[in-house]
Amino acid sequence: MIQLSVLDQSIAAAGASQDQAVRNTLALAQQCEAWGYRRFWVSEHHSHPSIVGTAPEVLMAAIAARTERIRIGSAGVMLPHYSALKVAEQFRVLNALAPGRIDLGVGRAPGSDGRTAQVLNPDRYASERFPQQVMELQAWITGTPLPVGHPGHGVFAYPSSESNPDLWILGSSDYGAQLAAHLGLPYAFAYFITEGQGLETALDLYRQHFRPTEQHPKPHATVCVWALAADSEEQAWHLFKSRARWRMDRNLGRIGPVLPPELAERDYSAAEQLALAQLKANALVGSAPQVAHKLRSLAQRMDIDEVVVITWTHDPVHQRRSYELLAKEFAWGCSQAARQAEAEMI
Repeated sequence: MIQLSVLDQSIAAAGASQDQAVRNTLALAQQCEAWGYRRFWVSEHHSHPSIVGTAPEVLMAAIAARTERIRIGSAGVMLPHYSALKVAEQFRVLNALAPGRIDLGVGRAPGSDGRTAQVLNPDRYASERFPQQVMELQAWITGTPLPVGHPGHGVFAYPSSESNPDLWILGSSDYGAQLAAHLGLPYAFAYFITEGQGLETALDLYRQHFRPTEQHPKPHATVCVWALAADSEEQAWHLFKSRARWRMDRNLGRIGPVLPPELAERDYSAAEQLALAQLKANALVGSAPQVAHKLRSLAQRMDIDEVVVITWTHDPVHQRRSYELLAKEFAWGCSQAARQAEAEMI
């Protein structure tokens, strides 16, 4: 049976405040728990006028206070910006707030432009120490002493507890797959970034070179995909216009809030029309049965039992509806708790 999880980025919508985007994420997390989703992940971006989720550890704490069962995670913390010890401490606090429910996904990419990355960490070579940082982080969140001679020997990340955050490597290339395999960690491939390119190679490398650990005796991989379901195929493609316009504008260096579909169409150049046709051809968009079929086919082809879904719409009502429809397609249904949570938000 395929399980679905969620990645939400707190997307800025034209005509709405950016702080409302963060509140929308909190509301979505509560709904997704009620609908039966396995995980709810939030991302980290900086100085980005479209994606305003800048502090996943803060947002995760708010989600933890409003949920009881769903796993909560970062997808991810851009580790080269920070001290591995500080990240370990933050996530140990999160684990104290939501014991056994915390996923610590880390990535090497800056989650920003070069200038912003330089402001976050003036060390231009910080990303080259990413593997070392991950190993330090792994030691600190599991309570494993660092070796004699290491500057962190004798230093511990508190608070301690009976459970630990689950460390994940996030990536969109062979690099992350090989590192996750070497360290025996779960791996998430950013399918929505690469449009699927490199997925099979990355998963093959991860599985072939995986080194079992006590915590993870077998490889565990998932993929993060962009998908949108609606009550009809026609409505889904109408809503998709917002995402398509954003992608076409981004390719020209124009980044801003997501437009409503009614205002999203513009005259596209011949080259843009080709790019748009390719985007549509690969898109997981349609009625709920259509999208569910595409997700199952992808999972079967990649031999995975979990898919993480990211959905952008201008109106959060349509985003929530997409997740609700997919939950029903995967036989979780819309529970009484979900209906009550939705009623309380209205």
